Amino acid sequence: MDPFQKIQIGSTGISVPRLGLGTAPLSGMVLGDGLYGGTAHDEAIKIIDRAQELGISYVDTAPLYGIGRAEARLGQSSYTSTERASFVVSTKIGRVLNLVPGGISAADDPDGIGELVPLNSWTRDDVHRSIEESLERLNLEYVDIIYVHDPDVEPYGEEQTINESFPALLELREQGTIKAIGCGMNEWQMPLKFIQRFDLDIILLAGRYTLLDHSGLSEFLPACVAHDVKIAVGGPYNSGILARDLSQPVTFDYERASDDLVATARELTRICASHGVDLKAAALQFVLAHPAVATVIPGAQSIAELEQNIEMVRQPITAELWDEMRAAELLPANAPTPE
Repeated sequence: MDPFQKIQIGSTGISVPRLGLGTAPLSGMVLGDGLYGGTAHDEAIKIIDRAQELGISYVDTAPLYGIGRAEARLGQSSYTSTERASFVVSTKIGRVLNLVPGGISAADDPDGIGELVPLNSWTRDDVHRSIEESLERLNLEYVDIIYVHDPDVEPYGEEQTINESFPALLELREQGTIKAIGCGMNEWQMPLKFIQRFDLDIILLAGRYTLLDHSGLSEFLPACVAHDVKIAVGGPYNSGILARDLSQPVTFDYERASDDLVATARELTRICASHGVDLKAAALQFVLAHPAVATVIPGAQSIAELEQNIEMVRQPITAELWDEMRAAELLPANAPTPE
């Protein structure tokens, strides 16, 4: 596969490459009461700069990632000094960031944002506030794609999203302020409701259509095809189990993977090895084979991981590998695979 092949997102005028870059690991992602992962400031900038140098033209970020740090680091990267039309940026609404009283000041912070705390909100006013503050951190005049981020984390999130977030985003798209809208979630059930109710362009589906988790296949992805909604696949390695040494403890959706999931991943690894294929290559190319999927956006915590993701999309895989996975009932019979 060609990682730089461009796919059009409906009638938005946006096209994204088959391989983009997710920035959560470059800053730390809020999970529960803490941060997951994280990369030092200087190293993160080097990784983002290298992505731009290699030709990766789609970068996804969010206020939640590192509590503003992912956006700020992208804003300090070489992307902002290149022709704006040459790359696509997506960020999210759903969290606004407030300064911590007495916390680290922006002047004392290498990211230049100070110590912030996220507040869950999907109101119309906070849609506008969030976008304005993201643009400041990103050092950009506009963002191409805005996703509604995780409205399932609060009992009022779905209601606010339906009544306030999407109407506000639809107005901004109509005005030309943003080009494409959607939502970014770790489930498919709520996004299914959204695409049936609103004219959305793209969904960032994290972890629910992977080599190991096919839960989005039967109902959600066909609905996306029917509604001409494209998918950006996040978490293609399910937070590590499809990319790490399985002789050590690994994670699935940021928690320790169960023995059953590890056993399945080992069988997938065995089949890949018998065909001379890296499991990560199979993981990326499998999701890209579905007609609803436009792009996959794995994160990277080093330049080596970034460069490896490119090579994984390019690695040749024969049809026999996919046939063997189906025969072992590791893939659904109706799951599209690369030709």
